Amino acid sequence: MMRDSKVRKPGKFPKGPSTMRAEVLAVLLASEDMTGMESIFEHRKTGLNTVIRALMRKYGWPIERRDFPTNTFDGRAAWASVYCLPQEVIDAALDTGGRDWLDGMKAARDTRARRATHR
Repeated sequence: MMRDSKVRKPGKFPKGPSTMRAEVLAVLLASEDMTGMESIFEHRKTGLNTVIRALMRKYGWPIERRDFPTNTFDGRAAWASVYCLPQEVIDAALDTGGRDWLDGMKAARDTRARRATHR
C-alpha cells in the first residue's frame, strides 16, 4: 500500500482565544474527536461544520472527516460526522508554537471563568 507522499503541516492558529474556531482547534489539538452534536454548539447558531470549514480554508488545517451511522432522539437512523486531526499534524503543531497557543487559550478561559463567577 502506498502512503500519501504529501506532508501534512499544521495550519495557522486563530488569534482570538474566545472564538469558536479557537475552541474547536484546541479540542482537535488535544487529540480529541468532535462530532456535530458537541455541547459547545448547543445554544449557538453556528454549526461545527461551518467552523471546521473555516479552519480548513482560512487557517489551512488538514482536518479529516469520517461519517458514521447513528440514531436520532426519536429513533430514526441518521448519519453523523466526526472530525479529527492526523497525529503527525498535532505533533508538528505542538512543536511549532502550539503548546504556547494552548496555554494562552487555557489562561484566557480561566480568566473568563473567574470574571463570570465574580458577577
